[in-house]
Amino acid sequence: MTMSHSIPTYQLQAFSSYNHAPAEVYFPDYAAKEKPKIPLDRPYRGDYYKISLCLRGRAELKVNLASYTVTPGCLVLATPDVIKEWGYLSDDYETLSVFFTREFITTNNAATGKLRFFVSPVAHVLLLLPEEAAGIAASFRFLQQKYHTPHPERDNILKSILNSLLYEIGDLYCPAAAPRPTGATRGQVLATQFRQLVQAHYRSARSVSQYAAMLCVTPKHLTALVKQATGRTASDWIADAVVLEAKALLQTPALPIQQVAASLQFADQFAFSRFFKKSTGLSPTAYRQVG
Repeated sequence: MTMSHSIPTYQLQAFSSYNHAPAEVYFPDYAAKEKPKIPLDRPYRGDYYKISLCLRGRAELKVNLASYTVTPGCLVLATPDVIKEWGYLSDDYETLSVFFTREFITTNNAATGKLRFFVSPVAHVLLLLPEEAAGIAASFRFLQQKYHTPHPERDNILKSILNSLLYEIGDLYCPAAAPRPTGATRGQVLATQFRQLVQAHYRSARSVSQYAAMLCVTPKHLTALVKQATGRTASDWIADAVVLEAKALLQTPALPIQQVAASLQFADQFAFSRFFKKSTGLSPTAYRQVG
């Protein structure tokens, strides 16, 4: 964290390093006695992807402040940069889960264009039909078996199985009848790079021109490409990143609005309040009262 009141971003190593597992693909053993001591019941981000299939029990999850209930048969997609917070977890809550790096998605999506659904999922929790859940569970268990089986080509085997699992999930999000592009366009690549830069720099860079300079294009060109690729303006993406962080910080009643403004690098509390009200229609104080 760069500031004391920022929402923390955890690396994959925070989960995998305690048992010396490889960092690129990680299959957790939830039955292990030694577990990572990370406060997942408070807002956080992760610099990794995670897929989970709930087998039993129940959990409450917030993703970008939207609430989800996770029950058996639910598929959970956790993507980098979104704000997550786990609430209630029943004592019998059990999942099959796999973690992997963002580079895995970037490399494979660039090659095929068919994993784009995972870059920005339409839903972070998806309730599967019983036969769909059974198929995904079988793929998870095959991956789990190979994860724990020594082999000279173990890493490549795991990546191949994981890639197959992602294609299965992609069909659940994107029905086979729907047309699929065969590759990412220059605009789509640039839009993805832009959104990654926004997540990294939204506290200090709030103008389209700043991001255009980072990407070595003109602001007009960047605006057109982002609009075409995402259906939203570059300015909207920047403002939404700031507003989302602000809303998450405002959920802590003990944190003064002045400190929220300072954490987001506004000149003062009044500048932050003007921005927040323009973006949400509510002042920070009013948002706290209704939130």
